[in-house]
Amino acid sequence: MKPEIIETKTLWEGRFLRSILITYRNSRGEVIPWEAFQRIGVRGIVAVVPLTAEGEVLLIKQFRPPLGRYVVEFPAGLNDKDEPLEEVARRELLEETGYRAGNLREIAEGPLSSGASSEILTVYLAEDAVYAGRQRLDEVEEIELIRLTIEGFHEQLAGLRDDETYIDLKIPGLFELAMRSKALG
Repeated sequence: MKPEIIETKTLWEGRFLRSILITYRNSRGEVIPWEAFQRIGVRGIVAVVPLTAEGEVLLIKQFRPPLGRYVVEFPAGLNDKDEPLEEVARRELLEETGYRAGNLREIAEGPLSSGASSEILTVYLAEDAVYAGRQRLDEVEEIELIRLTIEGFHEQLAGLRDDETYIDLKIPGLFELAMRSKALG
């Protein structure tokens, strides 16, 4: 027997998030309740692995209230304007870093937290990113741009962690995926 969703019910809804109760039947025929959340008005999430022609990797550092700490991340954002995801990736890269993507291509897609959320992340590689001017942050964003060299990237990245700063665990894997994708052209 294949698992089957029986019912999805909204438990509460805020401005940006909705809590849902999913009732499903597992492969043994048991009925199981599962709590999860969805973003409201969002049609996908993007992240960008930006590489410059000078051999740099661009990262951002921003305060994340749910964690009460800073987090070093790749530039990312929500598709809350119903745009093509590639356009969202270009816009978020420019807004959060001040850089424009030279060549932009999709390198991965998958769930962010499959046990808790319906969010799907689409990741783009931005090669030959060039500086286009200062960041254009949303009013709630405070983002510091970080430039690391491709050579020795992992060691430099590890050095950014401290008592007030986490490193997004997606960074090492997405960096390696980007390097493979870049090599394949």
